[in-house]
Amino acid sequence: MSPLPRFHRLPAERRQAILGVARRYFAEQGPEGASYNKIIEAAGMSKTAAYQYFDGRDDLLAAVLDDVLERLLAALGTWQPARDPAAFRAALETGTRALSAHLREHPDDLVLAGAAAARAGGTVWTGWFTSVVADGQRIGVIRTDVDRELLVAATESVLRAGDAWALAAWLRDGHEPDTRQVWELLHGLWSGAADAR
Repeated sequence: MSPLPRFHRLPAERRQAILGVARRYFAEQGPEGASYNKIIEAAGMSKTAAYQYFDGRDDLLAAVLDDVLERLLAALGTWQPARDPAAFRAALETGTRALSAHLREHPDDLVLAGAAAARAGGTVWTGWFTSVVADGQRIGVIRTDVDRELLVAATESVLRAGDAWALAAWLRDGHEPDTRQVWELLHGLWSGAADAR
């Protein structure tokens, strides 16, 4: 599921306007609850025009979730190799702060982040996690006694669980929770002793 080719030929500003309206509706009413007809009306499209861009509601939702994921990845940025452990930690903190700032400024992305990640199946994030783990191992801040693929999968699992926990707390309490516990879990995973049982 994805938009029809004609959607991609629209001017970028118009595409973003349509996706912005749809993102707001899907965030407010849920991916399953938002009305396709209300979305296209609010976006200033007739049904005929909408069907030139999307086969239906599911295509529009897919386009919105793909766009949310692109926005999140852009906020996080690509991983750049660190020169030392301090630079590694600083890069992790910078990425986390940038992503948190984006989510504070774009609450619709916050609400739809889980659905966007689920749609991608995790494969988009795996490359980023692989880069982080490989770089951490290169400079000696991440253990090397565990298979890298397993370590990447475990790192991804800890961060996904931490994200889900933080998202629930954020939506419940209206502010970002203290995420030091997540970093402590990661530190334990990354620096655990080889003979730990």
